Amino acid sequence: MPDLLLELFSEEIPARMQRGAMENLKKLVTDKLVDAGLTYDGAKAFATPRRIALAVHGLPARQPDRREEKKGPRVGAPDQAVQGFLKSAGLKSIGEAKVQPDKKGDFYFAVIERKGRPAAEVIAEIIPEVVRAFPWPKSMRWGARSAQRAAFQPGAFQASAFQTGPLHWVRPLHSILCTFGPETEEPEIVKFEIDGIKAGDITHGHRVHAPGPIKVKRLEDYLTKLHAAKVVPDPDRRKATILADAKDLALAQGLDLVEDEGLLEEVAGLVEWPVVLIGSFDAAFLGIPPEVIRATIRNNQKCFVLRTPSTSPLVGEVGAKRREGGGAASTTNSPGPPPPTPPHKGEGSRLANKFITVANQEATDGGEAIKAGNARVIRARLSDAKFFWEQDRKKRLEERLPKLKEIVFHEKLGTQAERVERIARLAKELAPIVKADPQKAEQAARLAKADLVTDMVGEFPELQGTMGKYYALAEGIDPEVAAAIEEHYKPQGPSDRVPTAPVSIAVALADKIDVLVGFNAAGEIPTGSRDPYGLRRAELGVIRILETNSIKLDIREVIEKHYIHFAIRLASTDQEFATELAKRSLSQEVLQDENFSTRWEQELLHKAAASWSFAYANESILNLGERLIVQLRARGIPYDVVEAVISLGFPDRPVLANPLLAIRRVEALGKFLDTDDGKNLLVGYRRAANILRDEEKKDKRSYAGEPDPKLLQAPEEKALAAAISKVEQEVDAAIKREDFAAAMTAIAKLRAPVDAFFEKVTVNAEDKALRENRLKLLDRIRAATRTVADFSRIEG
Repeated sequence: MPDLLLELFSEEIPARMQRGAMENLKKLVTDKLVDAGLTYDGAKAFATPRRIALAVHGLPARQPDRREEKKGPRVGAPDQAVQGFLKSAGLKSIGEAKVQPDKKGDFYFAVIERKGRPAAEVIAEIIPEVVRAFPWPKSMRWGARSAQRAAFQPGAFQASAFQTGPLHWVRPLHSILCTFGPETEEPEIVKFEIDGIKAGDITHGHRVHAPGPIKVKRLEDYLTKLHAAKVVPDPDRRKATILADAKDLALAQGLDLVEDEGLLEEVAGLVEWPVVLIGSFDAAFLGIPPEVIRATIRNNQKCFVLRTPSTSPLVGEVGAKRREGGGAASTTNSPGPPPPTPPHKGEGSRLANKFITVANQEATDGGEAIKAGNARVIRARLSDAKFFWEQDRKKRLEERLPKLKEIVFHEKLGTQAERVERIARLAKELAPIVKADPQKAEQAARLAKADLVTDMVGEFPELQGTMGKYYALAEGIDPEVAAAIEEHYKPQGPSDRVPTAPVSIAVALADKIDVLVGFNAAGEIPTGSRDPYGLRRAELGVIRILETNSIKLDIREVIEKHYIHFAIRLASTDQEFATELAKRSLSQEVLQDENFSTRWEQELLHKAAASWSFAYANESILNLGERLIVQLRARGIPYDVVEAVISLGFPDRPVLANPLLAIRRVEALGKFLDTDDGKNLLVGYRRAANILRDEEKKDKRSYAGEPDPKLLQAPEEKALAAAISKVEQEVDAAIKREDFAAAMTAIAKLRAPVDAFFEKVTVNAEDKALRENRLKLLDRIRAATRTVADFSRIEG
């Protein structure tokens, strides 16, 4: 079957855009092919700094013939409607249409038969559509002058060099390669033109090593000839080459490579023919914190660092393959890169004064000039970093705190200094709960943001927290406090490490709770995918910290108390908020008191804030529940099982107020519902709930309440009533000792008496008193199960 080969050759595409461009090109083209009836066997996308390409395998030579029916107006409809139908269906007269009966009458139908077109014709329409609408994060237009310069560069397009048009592309587009045909025959050029650029069968090799045009036929030919022209089209193969060669060079020096997946992805997007080189810098710079050295070398020169060998595993282990010649590639793209790998814990003392750089050409001097140039820049940058390091240590962290008053955290939430006070107060309150020293927790929280005003963090913002730790240790501050300064930002993502030291836990929780409470109080609620202040990240961080460290915390109580500080502050600066707070929280009698204005600031403001904070805390708990659902769903727990637990208890005693116990309860419920007892009890519950719902709706009343023991007649209803009483006691005891598995085991004991009840007892008895009593018994089934979960939310 025929294959399609497409290449869009341009000037340099930013590395950060290449992976997304590959995926978009593959999806956009293949989606349109399938929509046109051209299914395929496999597809593979490629990208280098100067091209994105796509190979689609196993396409049919032409579209299949299609037959469709088009419904028209009712027989007897106005002539205008009939004529419109004929025109849209391509019919000359109404006699060519069929009449078919419908439940609403007789209607005209047109049978339209469409002959399949050659695939090459369809592709010639699809590709220009994709190119013109391609979703680059940023794109540009270029005029006659830039096109003229491009025309005289080696390998630039020759057609319409002086033309300017409406095409937007990430960088000036030079040429388009598009061939289509079976493996056994010479492929044809798909004929189309975009802004004067005609599709052809020409690509271009390496800018330095092989700049001339290269004629290709299909994928295998394309890969082989580009490899000979010093271009590796597959970014994953370039990554594997870089990683393997870097490890070999490090090993030859008796060192280990400090792997960095994010940097590896970026560097692979900067080169078409990776040549890995090893250089060195002055060992005197190793006195700088290793994270600074790494950030300096990574950010400024896109180089990797090395360390002395360690028995601990390397960070971000990636399988490596040697560079190979051209040939057929796999038909699937690898997933996008994960975030940059953090430095390996404890690697600082083992960092070596060597670096790995990746060139884009094979230099005639073996790369000596390239290594020397990188070393010069690295030396200059490390000299700056060393200066910052030495200058910053001349002032203690405590002395830097006043400068935080000059940094506005948020216009409604005050300065960083105000935030530090809130975090310190909250960390001290949380310390006993997480078994931390309150004084250390308070000290760490007060110093946690001090490094924001250091020169080093000004240069490398990503080192905030890390530099605070180093400055604290240099001052002789307790190592637990120093570690908490570094770790209070963690975890910042699903793969980031969670703090486990008690002081670090207290400060990290305080920091995140302050974020989610503060921005919610200020009305900065995430909408859709927009979350500029990281509230969702803070919520997930709170959940992960509590679960990882098995901390039982009434998060609602903490949020409620912390919110009061924001409510009072907002009321003192925002008159509209103050008025709303007073109206929603205070009685009309108090509001109309002639001394209200005087009393408001002195005593009522705090009362109103405390009153409103209860409702606000419940709203925050619901937001936390959404994040918990996301996290538990990622573990394979069904959405409805999670909902059945976290929905319990609102608004007065929400189960989710203690996230750790909510998670354990969800897990226990999931296991229970996988058992036969769980499945059968769920069936019995639904039968009881459905009967109750229908009868309560019909009678317009609730049947909640204790059934009368004297009216229990049948042995099965007596047995059920006794079983419910016993199970309720066992479940209550199990939940109090937080043994949710035991609670599920106890509730399972209802299965047999519930089954027997429905088999032998008629609920809707003729005797009204007996019917009411049995409906109350059903309500007790519903109430008993709600002590462990809301079974009404479980689907299936």
